[in-house]
Amino acid sequence: MTTSRTSYVYVGLAGETAPNRPVKSGLYRMAAGDDRWQLATRGLPDAPTIRAIAANPEHPEVVYAGTQHGPFRSVDHGDHWERVDIADHGLPVWSLLFDPRDAKVMYAGYENCEIFRSEDGGEHWRQLPVTVRFPEVTVAPGSNPAKRVLKLAANPANSDELYGAIEVGGVIRSLDGGEHWENMSHGQYVNDDTVDMHGVIVGRWRPGSVFAIGRAGLFCSSDQGEHWSSARLEPLNPKGQTYCRDIRETPGDPKTIWVAAGANFQSDVGVLFRSKDGGTSWARVDMGVKPQTTMFALAFDERHPKRVFCATTGGEVFASEDGGQSWIERPLPEGATQVYAMACA
Repeated sequence: MTTSRTSYVYVGLAGETAPNRPVKSGLYRMAAGDDRWQLATRGLPDAPTIRAIAANPEHPEVVYAGTQHGPFRSVDHGDHWERVDIADHGLPVWSLLFDPRDAKVMYAGYENCEIFRSEDGGEHWRQLPVTVRFPEVTVAPGSNPAKRVLKLAANPANSDELYGAIEVGGVIRSLDGGEHWENMSHGQYVNDDTVDMHGVIVGRWRPGSVFAIGRAGLFCSSDQGEHWSSARLEPLNPKGQTYCRDIRETPGDPKTIWVAAGANFQSDVGVLFRSKDGGTSWARVDMGVKPQTTMFALAFDERHPKRVFCATTGGEVFASEDGGQSWIERPLPEGATQVYAMACA
């Protein structure tokens, strides 16, 4: 493996797996501080749809990408890719997670609520017994029957405490490293909106706090997901809701949390929200630029925490070197839209 001090930002294109939805493909890479994107798809499947990207926190040259044909791995910052040996069921990968305390432990989340775990750096994988049953609302006429694990999160203080954001299905939790899971969205099944989850993180500023985002906004829990309340972000659509797609904590600063949002799945509004008090209050960020489509992804450079990137579904990418105080545009090449995944390492 080669070691480099250069950081790279990666952006993956994809689409929904439901019928008749637009699907783009490709994986792009740019060196931090540069303004040129490279297509980094050598060894990936034809027309790769990339819905998850994760870099090894101890070896940033090792990067994983979740595709429609399982996870792929690169050991050279994305120059070359090879398929990971995993006995999956051929469904798309939607999420990837490194254990925050042991980078040899990894998780991959799939469509239809399948989760796989590796304990040896991705060499061998085992499917976890996810036996959660979902209420009828998620299979009602007109709802999306797939149960995609859009995001996985672990408690940095106790990595056996895991959460999954399920689209459509709410939040699931395991307290034993994924051997048993339970549905933590009791009382939220008012309609599909409230359990259409897109992301989840464990807040480090206050023990027990968990944040989950979805079609209906941002939800907060102070007791490991047992109970939830709405964070009441500034509403961006006529329903009085805020469509949220990504949530990240600033590395090394657990009080500062960011949310990527918009009016709807596809809209002409792209917004970042930020909390500076561990999630108690939230404010819209004045980026100095006006994104034209829904903000879909956020990424921080763990080695340079003031370096942050965000991307819209329309292929707009914005970069900041000062913790989000000022932004410059780094748009993807023409036609590169449907951004689904982003990482920096």
